Amino acid sequence: MKRGFSLIELLTVLAVAAVAACLALPAMQDTVRRYQLNAAVADLVGAIDLTRSQAIARAGRVMLAPLEPGGVNWGAGWVVFVDANADRRPSPDEEVIASHVPLAAELLISTSFTGSGAPYYIAFNSAGRPCSATSGQAAHWGTLSLYLGEAVRRIRVNMLGRVRVCDPQRGPGNCPAPGKDG
Repeated sequence: MKRGFSLIELLTVLAVAAVAACLALPAMQDTVRRYQLNAAVADLVGAIDLTRSQAIARAGRVMLAPLEPGGVNWGAGWVVFVDANADRRPSPDEEVIASHVPLAAELLISTSFTGSGAPYYIAFNSAGRPCSATSGQAAHWGTLSLYLGEAVRRIRVNMLGRVRVCDPQRGPGNCPAPGKDG
């Protein structure tokens, strides 16, 4: 005699599976958001490192800036380029080294750098130190903060060109808000 599953047994198993999936969904969404934020941070840190290494290799100033025309929205992507005319924007006659596509709309980026307003940028001189758009000797360092929901990551570029990523939720003392640490 062959025995199979009854319709009631199958529906019970499906109901249990549906409840388990509903319980796991928020945790999975948090994991996806965390990976999305970490990927954006890694891409931006990679672009900063590329900018610095290209400035050293070329023995001249190289810049990283938001890709959108106003130079304000980092979430719209970014571009690494040789800024020959010091206008902080890539011109058609300037060499573009790399660019990045826009990020997810819910991922927000804010900046806090010394002595600059829009358009925003990060530039390095031939010694690998962060500098202003107009002078390889004038220091220009600060913080990029990435937000995705409640999660925050800060990319800090110090005056020597060292890049560090920190999470204020893990240790606020080691990851102060921009402008709070001099």
